[in-house]
Amino acid sequence: MKQIVRSYALFLIGLFVASMGVALSAKAGLGTSPVASVPYSIALLNHTLTFGWWLNLWSVIQILVQIALLRKKCNPMEIIIQTVLAFVYGYLTDFSCMLISGIQANSYAVQFGLMMLGCFVLGLGIWIQLKGGVAMLPGEAMNRAISEISGKRYENIKILFDVLYIIAAAVICLLFLGKLQGVREGSIIAALLIGNIIKFYNRLFEKLTKKSSVDVQ
Repeated sequence: MKQIVRSYALFLIGLFVASMGVALSAKAGLGTSPVASVPYSIALLNHTLTFGWWLNLWSVIQILVQIALLRKKCNPMEIIIQTVLAFVYGYLTDFSCMLISGIQANSYAVQFGLMMLGCFVLGLGIWIQLKGGVAMLPGEAMNRAISEISGKRYENIKILFDVLYIIAAAVICLLFLGKLQGVREGSIIAALLIGNIIKFYNRLFEKLTKKSSVDVQ
């Protein structure tokens, strides 16, 4: 029981850190991470709901896709956990946006700096979630479901959908805003960097844990 509590606590910490990374990217205004790009673009168009609530609705769509694909193979408990965590993530994203609302990104240098910081914070949040090892958010779980059904590698499915998300967000912004706002160079940089940032945290963690074990001996 202690291990379960510890794992979920670690995962929730990772969710909060990841939500802060998304909020920093949104504040930079150079495009968010691919997974968040579509709901963020919609949030720019429609202010009826907050960015976090559009993320929630996007997660519901991804959960429904999983159910439609997996059918009898679908694990009801996993779907319930995903739904709860998705709504927690949406709330945390709105909370994180509120926390940094006073930051002014009034030059491209500041925007770029915030975007890069957002990438490293988001990568850290995802890394912490992986260390928790208890669940997946709907976007990643949907990629896994498509991978299982199609027989294609998970990594290739993720890359494909990241590209599709960026294209969809770009089309939404161009059609309704007349400019690229929800997706820009920051989205492409995030798509290229975050995986490598997670690898960097893994290598750093392994190096530090090995050093600690040597010091103890």
